[in-house]
Amino acid sequence: MANAQHELFHEDLSDALKHLVAALGGPKIVGVELWPTLAPDTAGRKINHCLNDEHAQQFHPQDIMWLLTEGRRRGVHSAMAYITREVGYADPQPVEPEDEQAKLQREFCEAAKNLDQIMVRIERIQGRQK
Repeated sequence: MANAQHELFHEDLSDALKHLVAALGGPKIVGVELWPTLAPDTAGRKINHCLNDEHAQQFHPQDIMWLLTEGRRRGVHSAMAYITREVGYADPQPVEPEDEQAKLQREFCEAAKNLDQIMVRIERIQGRQK
């Protein structure tokens, strides 16, 4: 799905989430993934109710987080982009786990070098004091 064309702009959050659900396989598939104890038809209806602004049933915040995370995992970023644009942030830039690990390793090595340099300076000061 990462190579598919995704809508860049949405009318509202419900529209962005509808697009995300469709890109993730549709209401039944997403519903069963989100609520595995429900039958596919029931889960699909629940998703459709949650996507309808006029229906009493709405997503819980953790459901939206799951949808956004699953969208991120599958390369569908339009709902997250909608949210960030609406609240005045730049478009999101997904970070690959490998990139994050490499960054942390570089930071760790740099910190170790800094500690070595500090230790040399401490030893020099201690040598002068003797």
